Amino acid sequence: MTLLDAPAFDAARDRRRRILFSGSAIAIFVLLIAGWLVSGMPVDWPWNWWTHFRGRMVANQFLTAVEHNDLQKAYGIWTHDPNWQQHPQQKNPYPFDRFQQDWSSTSPSNDYGIIRSHKIVAARRSGNVLLMGILINGLKSNALFLDYDPQTKTLGFSPVELYLGP
Repeated sequence: MTLLDAPAFDAARDRRRRILFSGSAIAIFVLLIAGWLVSGMPVDWPWNWWTHFRGRMVANQFLTAVEHNDLQKAYGIWTHDPNWQQHPQQKNPYPFDRFQQDWSSTSPSNDYGIIRSHKIVAARRSGNVLLMGILINGLKSNALFLDYDPQTKTLGFSPVELYLGP
């Protein structure tokens, strides 16, 4: 076979290749946009989107349990240990009694009173945790700042406050 004996151009094969390539590019683009929307539209790199998704989901589950005044379930979500009652002798830096004082609707230590609603308004990855700014009961001031550790899957109070705007 010489250069002048090249095979004939196959238009159908070329069309199939173009359709496959453009279809794959469009599918990848649509999956990226869907992943970005599902993870809460984070301003972060795509490899951090799973952390945003899990952190928001855990925070929503936790605050929903607090809204329903199910503090035992909420504590299990906070510590990522749903069976925490079966081994209370384990040392925990945040015991259930203190948790109950902080989150109970009748506790004087609770800054928010009865928690009826919540909205996660900001989430940023900082170091190895996800920081979240949450508005409680529709209040624009006195936001709650929690952090989610993706390695231990636990929640905690964030020492850092996010800027939530004017």
